[in-house]
Amino acid sequence: MAGYAKLVTARRIIVLLLGAALVASCTVTPRDIALEDAPAHHTTRGFKNTVITDPNKTFFSFIWLRLFGDEKWADHEATASDVPFQMLEIDRVNNPPDALQVSWLGHSTFLIQYQGLNILTDPIFSDRASPVSFAGPERYVPHVVDYSLLPPIDFVIISHNHFDHLDDTAVKLLGNHPYYFVPLKLRGWFLDQGIMPNRVQELDWWQMADPVRTGPNLRIEAQPSQHWSARGLYDRRKSLWASWHLTIGGKSLWFAGDTGYNPVQFKEIGAKNGPVDLALIPIGAYDPRAFMKTYHVDPDEAVMIHKDIGALQSIGMHWGTYPLTAEEPMDPPRRLAAARTREGLAPTAFRAINIGQTITLH
Repeated sequence: MAGYAKLVTARRIIVLLLGAALVASCTVTPRDIALEDAPAHHTTRGFKNTVITDPNKTFFSFIWLRLFGDEKWADHEATASDVPFQMLEIDRVNNPPDALQVSWLGHSTFLIQYQGLNILTDPIFSDRASPVSFAGPERYVPHVVDYSLLPPIDFVIISHNHFDHLDDTAVKLLGNHPYYFVPLKLRGWFLDQGIMPNRVQELDWWQMADPVRTGPNLRIEAQPSQHWSARGLYDRRKSLWASWHLTIGGKSLWFAGDTGYNPVQFKEIGAKNGPVDLALIPIGAYDPRAFMKTYHVDPDEAVMIHKDIGALQSIGMHWGTYPLTAEEPMDPPRRLAAARTREGLAPTAFRAINIGQTITLH
């Protein structure tokens, strides 16, 4: 029994360290130097945020906070059953209507279907958001579908390279059928996974995807977000992070990826895009607030983004799937409802839907 207890303790330490590495990868600050004759977010080391001053927090800061801080951390497994969940209606997604249809597969993964196109955002098919299969943040709700049963995917949009947004299991399953649109300096990772060079396009902020790839009915543009990138100890900010604007036929969609809030860039996005029919905005992974605020919005800030970009409707994402931060699984939708009420928004204006739910927008 003593040996078993030591094994359990060691396993918990490994899980904690990997979880800390995942979160801390959003908080370590390199010494960036701006490049001449380049956009302000380009540096000699890679990329940087332009509106904020990045805090000097490290992997070890997170470990100290997690082990010795006053913040109460939720037992995600104990309350996971509270998260609204349903299996994906596979017949519905394989026979979509003419109207815009969106299905939430969990975390930041959406299947967007319209005018014969199938688009995935930040697909993560793995049980863990981690570089290894035996430890790290483990999905605490079931997968909503056998991913091999999804309709053929035409396009995949990636916001950044953190393990809960860029998943090698998903990319290997999807293979070379889709076109992948990714932020700058991520193409090499896809080539290492066996994706053919002509199936991946890197984009900078405010750059449009190649219309030869997207076809006449789809326009895709990379846009700013306030975040970070890293998959290891030595590649921080070496690749870019982004939000994405899609125009399909007459519909306008915006995918936030992962982001903190600032009062500049989202207003710029709103001015550039005009009214957005549907926005997909993170509402989870925000506590402890003092540590997470710079790079992860809470529901109140998510509502501010909804307003800044001029969204007609929004869906909350980045919650209820992986145990990344301190808040309880159902805190994000509860706080979203309260923020929506304070701002005088209708319940349908910005909502949290079931994992696995499909909605149609006419």
